[in-house]
Amino acid sequence: MVADGPMGGVAQKISDLSAYMKQGLIGHDQLIERLLIALLSGGHVLIEGAPGLAKTRSVKWLAAAGTGSFARIQCTPDLLPSDLTGTPVFRPETGTFEFVKGPVFHNLVLVDEINRAPPKVQSALLEAMDEHQVTSGGETHALPEPFMVIATQNPVEHEGTYPLPEAQLDRFLLHVMLDLPDAQTERAILDLVEAETTGTAPVEAMLSPEDIQAARKAAMSVHLSLPLKDYIVRLVMASRDGALAEDVELAVSPRGTLSLASVAKARAFLHGRDHALPEDVEALAADVLSHRMILKWRATADGRNPRALVADILDQTEAL
Repeated sequence: MVADGPMGGVAQKISDLSAYMKQGLIGHDQLIERLLIALLSGGHVLIEGAPGLAKTRSVKWLAAAGTGSFARIQCTPDLLPSDLTGTPVFRPETGTFEFVKGPVFHNLVLVDEINRAPPKVQSALLEAMDEHQVTSGGETHALPEPFMVIATQNPVEHEGTYPLPEAQLDRFLLHVMLDLPDAQTERAILDLVEAETTGTAPVEAMLSPEDIQAARKAAMSVHLSLPLKDYIVRLVMASRDGALAEDVELAVSPRGTLSLASVAKARAFLHGRDHALPEDVEALAADVLSHRMILKWRATADGRNPRALVADILDQTEAL
């Protein structure tokens, strides 16, 4: 990532943030890129992976770099919507109700193990994630800007969990899947954690909320050519029409098209370009589109999955 692209000053700060996160998240360069892309796009991220893959750690390192206020919500089956959003509290001294804000009223919110939260809690996040506001007691309260939700979930455990509905999944800009590291990376992680036990220096804030807003404006001003727009549309339409669409029960919605366009711009900005390329679209297509489609039961029974379908769509669709 270079800093001589659009708005070099803020781009340099983003570059410094990326370098800082790579120091503490070994083997997670792709995850770091996805988090920064979501930060620049103003979207939310769902991180899925087995326990111990630094899902929570990655968010804490991002928060420590000065992305505004931060809160973590540990989801459990007995969690209530008001535990997230807040609730009106009666003040005897004034004889009135005062709204006490919940942890969702922060710039960066980590929702840990979101699939352990009951459906009412998951639905309470919909308004916050989509409209950046919370309604309680008939009153609407705006969330701070910038606002970003990063949720994690464990794909292995199913007991005591509540799968996210399609409407909830669609609110996530990116769905990132994490794999186990190789032996070399595992050794580097061991050395890193051993070194951290001796103490680490405090982190100085690298980004202010104002910096993030400026970076978002610069990233979204990246040029998207007409042929590239057509390419994005063709990729989405392939989930609705054609031979591959025969395996699809629920195709990608227009939100998927808009999301793919915005993340392509953000990735181009991260790489110091003022224009997006097909490689930006192709690198992010699976993380943007796969969680927005549902396959027919027959395709699932045959061992197919949405990510494999997106790979086939990319193979069969001409870029420009």
